[in-house]
Amino acid sequence: MKRREFMTLLGGAAVGWPLAARAQQPAMPVVGFLSSLSPESALHLTEAFRRGLSEAGYIEGQNVTIEYKWGFGKYDRLPELAAELAGRPVTILISVGGEPAALAAKSASATIPIVFMVGRDPVELGLVASYNRPGGNATGINLLNETIEPKRVGILRELLPQARTVAVLINPTFPPAEMQWREIEAAARTFGIQTQAFRARTDGEIESAFHSITRQQIPALIVATDPLFVSRRDNLIALSEGHKVPTMYGFRDIAVAGGLISYGVSLFEAYRQVGYYAGRILKGAKAADLPVVQPTKLELVINLKTAKALNLNIPDRVLAIADEVIE
Repeated sequence: MKRREFMTLLGGAAVGWPLAARAQQPAMPVVGFLSSLSPESALHLTEAFRRGLSEAGYIEGQNVTIEYKWGFGKYDRLPELAAELAGRPVTILISVGGEPAALAAKSASATIPIVFMVGRDPVELGLVASYNRPGGNATGINLLNETIEPKRVGILRELLPQARTVAVLINPTFPPAEMQWREIEAAARTFGIQTQAFRARTDGEIESAFHSITRQQIPALIVATDPLFVSRRDNLIALSEGHKVPTMYGFRDIAVAGGLISYGVSLFEAYRQVGYYAGRILKGAKAADLPVVQPTKLELVINLKTAKALNLNIPDRVLAIADEVIE
């Protein structure tokens, strides 16, 4: 073989090596992210999820791809969105935004690992076999909303001891809504408080509910824990302040953003935990072996700036039991 021919062959092989090497490199894993919320309302929450992923060694765009599907508060769309993700080559399926998203993901696949976030017992929901050994293909976090509702009523009574009626805002399209209403109603009854439900699923209906609460002179409002209301956080805060309605929320993040008072978990930390679990599964852990997480810290947060805007004096006994007071 002539030297020129040899060099030509060698050069051609050299060009081909990187292509072959790239072809042999494994593709980045794809995380399917199913949410009941909208991307705009979940910016800080998706950031928390990505932070959890990074703690496990995965950075979006570097060594993992995330494909997002958003429900925009329309729970009936979630099964279709979950099926779309399951039909793609996703390595893991994330379902956040309450029970509808988790159940949609579980129905979409019995083999793809799932990390969920729910507010009620995942064993009763049929998502896992047990907390410590979930079995199957799903694990995640339970936000304990079903145990929080009665305590929120008690705290609100301490805040407004003269109140004899409390309004409750629920979303009729959220499957657990009627159960939430019954739990709050039962808890209020033990304190001698009457409750009146206002059902709202749109911005217009939420605004109408506040007008009715003001017109009927109901002194306080409890907002049910619902992804829709999380996505309408800023609107609820503005309406509460505009109508001078002291309002109790279920997530710390809302009080920090300007809501009067909240009792419950930090959604930011919950999303971070979901991201961390996702990273562990990407590294080889099995969902069946990862225990369902239950938050160990429920926080009472009071926003004194908002209290001042509402012309509301917070009793010292309530301030004394607060975990965080925003001044």
